[in-house]
Amino acid sequence: MTGANSRSKPTFSVIIAVYNGEKTIARAIESVLSQSYPAQEIIIIDDGSTDNTKTQVQQFDRRLTYYYQKNAGVSAARNKGVELADSEWVCFLDADDWYYENRLQYYAELIANHPAVDFVTGNFDYIDETGQLLRQSMPSTIAGKKILSRAGDQKSFIMEGELINDFIEQHFGDTHTLTLKKTDFLILGGYPVGVAVCEDVNFLIRLCAISQKIGVITEPVAAYYIHQNSATRSDPLRAQQQSVDSLIRLKSVIKRSRPQLFSGLLAGIRHARLDLAYTLIKMGKRIEAVKSVLPLLLENPGGKSLRDVLSIIKG
Repeated sequence: MTGANSRSKPTFSVIIAVYNGEKTIARAIESVLSQSYPAQEIIIIDDGSTDNTKTQVQQFDRRLTYYYQKNAGVSAARNKGVELADSEWVCFLDADDWYYENRLQYYAELIANHPAVDFVTGNFDYIDETGQLLRQSMPSTIAGKKILSRAGDQKSFIMEGELINDFIEQHFGDTHTLTLKKTDFLILGGYPVGVAVCEDVNFLIRLCAISQKIGVITEPVAAYYIHQNSATRSDPLRAQQQSVDSLIRLKSVIKRSRPQLFSGLLAGIRHARLDLAYTLIKMGKRIEAVKSVLPLLLENPGGKSLRDVLSIIKG
């Protein structure tokens, strides 16, 4: 990773990728403008919207940078945003999600107190279309539960060692809670272009592979909006298949760069294969479901994989 941050007050560029987000983009922008610790800049990358997204953005005048490009996907949009960013640290926000008011302040405090941290992630809320809180991200994962237990009443924590393995198996941070140095983003080559599902997990795992110390904010810092039009919900089978494929492609990367994290990736692949199998069973495709988990017997030989396969056979 690049050298330690020498500034006492880190600067942040917030990048918002949007495609046909006229109904939600204003809320996302407002959530950044109302931060208790201001962003140095807000960069809107309009990925070829055909609705009134631009009109919604223009109401904020010169308080942000607006860039329009032909539709190339969310990864290309985020990558362009980082290219345009002037701050040392880059943050991301999707047009239908929003930050809580102390999101940047908590991150700035953690970075100032731990200048050697490689990147920062955090807890967030899942919110449905009615505004109802569904759950928080950290208590839902292995790493998140361990960190919350060890952190106690502290709102920040440094994740390292075996916890990174657990984080790769089940990550609790999402794009809108990720903050990293622009230089490290460029070293990794950004988000994978052409990947419609799981592009964020692909990038996050590659980032973990070059990281030693990861900052975690244990209080919810943002809201993740759950809606029926998301890629995962509109076509769950395709989403699950792409998740498995994306994780499998990372096997050679992790084994080469951080072999000690390989078991975490294999555990993540196991979860993805089981999720795919459950989706297939719900669709009445039992034979395909069994075929989707059979590779577990080679990837993770042992009793656990055998039990997984048998459970899918039994439906």
